[in-house]
Amino acid sequence: MYEQWHPLGIVGVITAFNFPAAVWAWNAMLAAVCGNVVLWKPSEFTPITALAMHKICSAVAAKHGFPGLFGLLVGDGPELGKKMAADTRIPLISATGSCRMGRSVAESVARRFGKTILELGGNNAIIVLKDADLDLVVRSTLFGAVGTAGQRCTTTRRVLIEKSIEAEFTEKILKAYASVRIGNPLESGTLMGPLIHRAAVQAYEKALVAVQEQGGRILCGGKVLTGKSSDLYVTPTIVRATRGMPIVREETFAPILYIIPVDSLDEAIEVNNEVPQGLSSAIFTRNLQLAERFLGCEGSDCGIANVNLGTSGAEIGGAFGGEKETGGGRESGSDSWRAYMRRQTNTINYGNQLPLAQGIKFE
Repeated sequence: MYEQWHPLGIVGVITAFNFPAAVWAWNAMLAAVCGNVVLWKPSEFTPITALAMHKICSAVAAKHGFPGLFGLLVGDGPELGKKMAADTRIPLISATGSCRMGRSVAESVARRFGKTILELGGNNAIIVLKDADLDLVVRSTLFGAVGTAGQRCTTTRRVLIEKSIEAEFTEKILKAYASVRIGNPLESGTLMGPLIHRAAVQAYEKALVAVQEQGGRILCGGKVLTGKSSDLYVTPTIVRATRGMPIVREETFAPILYIIPVDSLDEAIEVNNEVPQGLSSAIFTRNLQLAERFLGCEGSDCGIANVNLGTSGAEIGGAFGGEKETGGGRESGSDSWRAYMRRQTNTINYGNQLPLAQGIKFE
């Protein structure tokens, strides 16, 4: 008796706009190593990057004897993705994007008993305890909340901070935000570029209206910038929020950071876990025992939990993905290759006897 693993045949990969090369690459290379061909539907907002990547990688594959290893489907809107999800010829769909998109893909693929790898939204929090190195916290928070204009699934969206150091941290982070350079991201020194499209700007504005209606206080930012090359530039925003605000439970794909005061680590963990998403989380503390509580089974319920490191980013050697509405998929790390293959258990009888259960005998 032994187990073996076979290629699935075709792996469908659906990617988002924010990392138009990397997410396809870490799916496609694993899928190809496992013996599959890859059919890629990139975001309709980043087709040129996909065309360039496809041209380069297909040429290399063909040179080494694997023409047709990579396929590409480019279209306007979500219809191609829906057709892929419903197609019984594609055993596995790996989809990266919003929770709404992932739910649609999951329902369609499950209906035909296919397999999915889902890497969806995040509502990521940094827990800051009173013994934390605040300079380290400020640097990590700034990069995590402002980098890519808040358009990462691992973007820092909430800071859960002990009340005794809230004022000091707020003063430091406001000073840091004042130094953020906004503009063309191709220019050296620019930290924050534009949002992806007008709908993203409208979602940013809508979220800030909800903030004020629900009792939050905007400490900085909150404006759409004029005088830029487009109307897609906004100011990075910090909101003083409370635990019960409904808007804090939502993932707004924009640079909005909520500061939420807490009384203790126990409350911070509760707040961290009470949102529907479960991708990335972090704690800043010098206390090893408290860090271990955060990492333990009654700590963070996220797929990624860091200590004295921010929420943003992905170490490709580790399994990347999250729980709850983040989808549960893993696109890298350790045994993630198994998702791109089908498992088979083989039992071989080399003799001329046939052992039977339940005492059955042929005489």
